[in-house]
Amino acid sequence: MVGAGFAGLTAVRKLARSDIDILVLDRHNYHLFTPLLYQVASALLDPSEIAQPVRSLLRGLPNVGFRLATATGVDLAAKVVMTDRGRLDYDYLILAAGSVSNFFGSLSLERQSYPLKELDQALEIRDRVLGRFEQAQWERDPARRAELLTFVIVGGGPTGVEYAGALSELVRLVLRRDCRDLDPGDARIVLVEGGDRLLATFPADLSKYALRTLEKRAIEVWLGTLAKSADEHGLDLSDGRRIESRTIVWSAGVRAGRLSRGLGPAGPGGTVKVLPTLQLAGHPEAFVIGDMADVEAGGGHLPMLAAVAMQEAESAARSIRALVRGGQPTPFRYRDKGIMATIGRNAGVAQIGGLHLRGFVGWLAWLGVHLLLILSLRSKFLVLVNWSWDYFFYDRPVRFILGAGGSASAERAPPTDDG
Repeated sequence: MVGAGFAGLTAVRKLARSDIDILVLDRHNYHLFTPLLYQVASALLDPSEIAQPVRSLLRGLPNVGFRLATATGVDLAAKVVMTDRGRLDYDYLILAAGSVSNFFGSLSLERQSYPLKELDQALEIRDRVLGRFEQAQWERDPARRAELLTFVIVGGGPTGVEYAGALSELVRLVLRRDCRDLDPGDARIVLVEGGDRLLATFPADLSKYALRTLEKRAIEVWLGTLAKSADEHGLDLSDGRRIESRTIVWSAGVRAGRLSRGLGPAGPGGTVKVLPTLQLAGHPEAFVIGDMADVEAGGGHLPMLAAVAMQEAESAARSIRALVRGGQPTPFRYRDKGIMATIGRNAGVAQIGGLHLRGFVGWLAWLGVHLLLILSLRSKFLVLVNWSWDYFFYDRPVRFILGAGGSASAERAPPTDDG
């Protein structure tokens, strides 16, 4: 099992306590609850509340082991996974290594923006946002101060919309009280989306509600323009406009990582085309699921969502059980359970079947679903406490600058490959 994300752990649970020995491989020793990652970046949640040690999650499963390593390749003919620690043989393989940020070939965007995909990236964004306010209090040049206090979010999908709403609350409700020397009107949040509407996978009425809500919360939404390039002082757009900003948060798309290369015909975003059973053609012992897999359903490609990945994991686990018993794998059937996003306090959108929820009801639905999905009871409790504290006291408790975000001389480290 390569990957300890939503897909990997779901498959493990379905295969646990069977006659199959399972080895989980991941480059991190923790499972990350990615839907709440933006709340770490906006100083609401602590990393320990959305990340759980993999070994503790697997502790009660006697037939499951774990190895900390980065998978670097797969030899399908030899049935071997190559890692930075050595080689691992397998009888059956589930590849669920997830995805990485997609900068669409632009090195300047990769170098100058801050992706919101991993835990360390969320902490870096938190450092930078808080640090910009600290720097701005020393800055006497109005143009440079405006540059420091302009925050650009690229990508109008759920991550971009949710972070924009959370950042607005952090700035308007918390930092305006912390930084009394600054005019709260000096801070500017701009959300850039290349399409003609936000939340493109949602129904149009919910997209319009999200747009109206963000604009009411003093967020500028620029639709129909793409990020073209960036430097340390701002972002250039495809329509010729430029935004002067020292902080560009990237949520404009993801792609499968390097591990997917060479496994078979490529699908959109570097994914791997799989058979209806989620197996690789010519290699019935190998399954690809989650963000790595190109799965077609309903005349289109299934999105890179946790709900999709978990259903694929359940299907792959059932097929492996069948193969071990001498049976045949079953085709994957996707069941659409709906989509949802929050836009901040008292505002959310959700589509559940033919039901469209918006506003306070949509927000409550989002809170309830995500609280249920958090794995550990401890994390559920702490997240609920922090949500309640923020809601009633307008306070974000994790406003720590851990890196160099508060230093005016801090420079961005060059990007590294996804491995």
